[in-house]
Amino acid sequence: METKSLLEFCLHAWGANSYGQLGQGHEEDQSVPRLSDTAALPHRTVRAVGGGGGHSVVVTENREVFVCGQNNKGQLGLGHTADLSTLQLCPGLKQRVTNVACGWDFTLLLTDCGKLLACGSNAFGQLGVGQTVTHSADLLVIESLKEPVVSVAAGLRHSLAVTDAGCVYQWGTGLFSHAKRALSPHPVPSHLSSKMPALVPGLDQKTSHIVTAGSTHCVCLTADGDLFLWGSNKHSQLTTTEPFLSSPTLLKRSLLGGEKVKNVWSGWTHIVAQTESGRVFTWGRGNYGQLGRPTSTSSNPERPSAEGGKQEVYLPADVKALCGATQIACGSEHNLAILGGCLLSWGWNEHGMCGDGSETDVFEPQLISGLRPLVIGCGAGHSMAVCAATTGSRQNSAPTPLQ
Repeated sequence: METKSLLEFCLHAWGANSYGQLGQGHEEDQSVPRLSDTAALPHRTVRAVGGGGGHSVVVTENREVFVCGQNNKGQLGLGHTADLSTLQLCPGLKQRVTNVACGWDFTLLLTDCGKLLACGSNAFGQLGVGQTVTHSADLLVIESLKEPVVSVAAGLRHSLAVTDAGCVYQWGTGLFSHAKRALSPHPVPSHLSSKMPALVPGLDQKTSHIVTAGSTHCVCLTADGDLFLWGSNKHSQLTTTEPFLSSPTLLKRSLLGGEKVKNVWSGWTHIVAQTESGRVFTWGRGNYGQLGRPTSTSSNPERPSAEGGKQEVYLPADVKALCGATQIACGSEHNLAILGGCLLSWGWNEHGMCGDGSETDVFEPQLISGLRPLVIGCGAGHSMAVCAATTGSRQNSAPTPLQ
């Protein structure tokens, strides 16, 4: 995530709040942006925000980490498993943290020296520390990653990392059952079944740059501007007719207007990519509006569905309203974007995470007025925006559809 500098800031959060993940001192869902309690971090600037199934993580410019929300598996890294409804400093961090990736109930922290720290559930080996640890409320170093890490991603129950040599590693067995069904009677490749970081095959001739993850799929962006996809294709997020891809497969650049990709993000079942000209393409599952565009077109191919019928394959398509976005963040099935200094939202809205005061899904990017965001982030069902603090900052913000 791009670093932003500001002297004073306020953190707005909204959406699901069953565990206090909005950091507002209560556990009630919020359908419009409201100020979080930032008393624990006065006069600190924020570098990155992110969240998991029910927890939130804030990384400051001076590399400190603040956390709140669900902590039943120790995903807050505080040495205990009690939930928190306000942000608290993660103590005992001897390394400076630059970024965060959150899975459903685990957290990965990237340090400025390229080390990965992990906490939370390890039921599927997603912490990358072997199978003897079931969960950890303390931050553990992933020792087997010897090279410095430059990018990290957390899926629902699996993890990815890119080293400074451009190699991609995967761990966690969250994709194993999908792979076993699809590949039977052939064995499941080791990178899909390992509880320790395993080198992902098929990318050795490429210099990888960025990884991101869905609930059961993986995405890698190379230095050449190419996207490679693998994992489950249940919702056509891999743009193929195959139900599962066990190894990284190149996404045809022709599907993205012939352009190189400069950044990529993923929800649980959809993918968002921005090309070098600033165009934004979306594809995958779209029934909650998470693609930000109409999904049904006569040009989309079909593939056999799990139920025996035909399922439309939603190929990448340009969302013109997002062209030139400077930041994008994906929750499980909803999204945020910064465009022209303004905040946009769209997608699944059952808990109010689109911030429009309703629980009705949003099918096209809409403006959330009154907020001037500098850094944005999403949890599975909640949203966060760091804004410049102004006198009389608005507590509530009503969205406006884009024209």
